[in-house]
Amino acid sequence: MSGLPEAASHLRPTRRFWPITLFGLIAAVVVVAALTGNMHPLVAALVLLCALAGLLASPRRATVEQAGRTPPADAAPAPHRARVDPPLIALVAALPEPALLLSPAGEILTANARVALAVGAAKVGDPISFLVRVPEVLEAVRAGAEDGVSRRVEFAERIPLDRWLEAHVVPVHLNAVAGGVVPAGRPEGRPDAVLLTFRDLTAQRRVEQMRADFVANASHELRTPLASLSGFIETLLGPARNDAAARERFLAIMGAQARRMSRLIDDLLSLSRIELNLHVRPDTQVDLNGILAHVCDTLTPLAQDREVEITFSAETGPATVRGDRDELIRLFENLVENGLKYGISGKKVEVAVVREPGPGAGTAAISVRDYGPGIAPEHLPRLTERFYRVDVAASRDQGGTGLGLAIVKHIIARHRGRMSVESVPGEGAKFTVRLELAAGAEKSEVSPAA
Repeated sequence: MSGLPEAASHLRPTRRFWPITLFGLIAAVVVVAALTGNMHPLVAALVLLCALAGLLASPRRATVEQAGRTPPADAAPAPHRARVDPPLIALVAALPEPALLLSPAGEILTANARVALAVGAAKVGDPISFLVRVPEVLEAVRAGAEDGVSRRVEFAERIPLDRWLEAHVVPVHLNAVAGGVVPAGRPEGRPDAVLLTFRDLTAQRRVEQMRADFVANASHELRTPLASLSGFIETLLGPARNDAAARERFLAIMGAQARRMSRLIDDLLSLSRIELNLHVRPDTQVDLNGILAHVCDTLTPLAQDREVEITFSAETGPATVRGDRDELIRLFENLVENGLKYGISGKKVEVAVVREPGPGAGTAAISVRDYGPGIAPEHLPRLTERFYRVDVAASRDQGGTGLGLAIVKHIIARHRGRMSVESVPGEGAKFTVRLELAAGAEKSEVSPAA
């Protein structure tokens, strides 16, 4: 008998039964009155509208009244709701990487400001699928909320730019006593929330690609002269064994190829040594004017062979910087030699040192200006890449290895300097290197040097 009241309660009319029944009775009475002429049609319509408004409002009131009831024991659990305490919000906001805290259902509970830069603006309450549309990431979030296992997913984006990102899914177990996320209706042992963070791998992937390209290019650059040497050796051992003229010509070509390989290996070793010490800034004081005068004197024979004049102007007094003398000589030799190689006969290469005001003792601006064919704008951003050549055939004819400006870039980086390039096609190019002057260097007037 104890079960009868409970069973009867399920058969009891709901609160919506009476408003519907009452509306039906009123409607019937009003229609009959209007048809028999006992009520004006406009009045009848008004009464029906009022009754209909009451009917529409009654379910909402019933829902509000029923909200405070205790659900039956066999009722389905309410959907998960979570409350995020301020300390947890502050913790997510302070994380160094883009981070979102998600409910087990995948709704955004809170996010830090870095998320907007990584994947877009996050709105609390939105499903994570509104923000991230990568199926692998969404599946990792769902699985992490179910089994409590951390996951990492790497993915790439191609629009608007190529980017590589890593998503890290970390299930979070918190309790109401310690504060944080307060679960409702979660099965025992499952995570209360999911922390989703992102890490930008773009720079790392680009470095890896550059290394792969470097190995491929270096192999190609070495293979070409080796193949040439092998071919000439086979010819000299075979058909040209007794041909003195061919032997002399082939030996000259082989010598040129061997020297090219030697220069390439020297450049590779130099680049490796500079990169190894890139984090260590030289602290020896050296005079730029003396270094540049030495470079100009050393390259004067090459300038004479190419019928190009080198001019050098500097301010009176030393221009002292902290640097490695041998590396700085290599830097400016590469720049001046490029100006001579790609300059035009009868023209000149201008080398100048100018002091510029700035923090501390100021800056020394060293410019190398040639009057050759110049460089097209699309090539300027890539000039310092390893093995990059504006004109491959012309560079090889000049004996270039494709590493000269890459070495220049790394030497400047080790000396904490910077370089700019200005060029107008048909009018030449100007390379300017800026290095910090050492304390104690004094300003003086410009006077031409050799």
